[in-house]
Amino acid sequence: MPEEVAPREVFGKTLVELGKENPDIVVLDADLSPSTMTKYFKEAYPERFIEVGIAEANMIGIAAGLAANGKIPFASTFAVFATSRCFDQIRVSVAQSKLNVKIVSTHSGLSVGEDGASHQALEDLALICSLPNFTVIVPADGVETAQVIRAVAAHNGPCYIRLIRGKSPVVFDDNYKFQIGKAALMRQGNDATIMAISTMVAPALEATNALASEGIKCRVLNMSTLKPIDVDAILKAAKETGGIVTAEEHQEHGGLGNTVARVLAEQYPTPMELVAVKDKFGMSGKPAELLERYGLTAKDIAAAVKKVIKRKV
Repeated sequence: MPEEVAPREVFGKTLVELGKENPDIVVLDADLSPSTMTKYFKEAYPERFIEVGIAEANMIGIAAGLAANGKIPFASTFAVFATSRCFDQIRVSVAQSKLNVKIVSTHSGLSVGEDGASHQALEDLALICSLPNFTVIVPADGVETAQVIRAVAAHNGPCYIRLIRGKSPVVFDDNYKFQIGKAALMRQGNDATIMAISTMVAPALEATNALASEGIKCRVLNMSTLKPIDVDAILKAAKETGGIVTAEEHQEHGGLGNTVARVLAEQYPTPMELVAVKDKFGMSGKPAELLERYGLTAKDIAAAVKKVIKRKV
């Protein structure tokens, strides 16, 4: 079994390292620091930690003000609160002004589990990707998360980083180098390409292994930067493999699948299948059971690959 690490834990500890290196980094949280793991920064640098309480919209406004005065604010809360409750403030105060605010959400997707539909953010990527000037990143594991947090701290402009609640398999080794806007090739193959983000990268690799036993060789791309998407990697995969499957723990509307489909529709129409939540809200349950119920497993990805191969010209 691969090692499992909680990306939010990595996020919290990486913030502490960055805080030591750069005194301009400040952290804001909305009464959830023990869950988002910004508690580590709070303990290390209490004078640079702002607890706003249950006032997420206010948190974004404060972060914007800090950024306007030269600070590098990281604002963190659950994904469902970070986007749904704060969209107007993010749109007007951060996106329109191109302010250097880093919004790091945790507890995204169905894998929030027993907290149920009210806490399962399945539309956050669609909301944030609709805003000009935002960089949107969805790390696949703890290794990538550490590099992503460092990369966005150095990047000038609004950023949204989406993390999950639980642990996820480690899919990268220490040789991996994350770059904003670049896909990572995980497996080589020419029969079809699986493009995945976050919790779906590990199942994509599992599906590839199962398909290989049937003689089907799939390429796997980790598309962790959702915006700006790696157009060159998408087109290369489409031209060389002829079929694309996208996999995401998000609504099928407005996420990875729609973004890839837009690129292909404009530049190189290619058969596609989308493994995603099919226009439904979540429900309370254990994460693994929910992922199976909503068709987000390695088995579902493999089935989508076989379907898209049949559609290839």
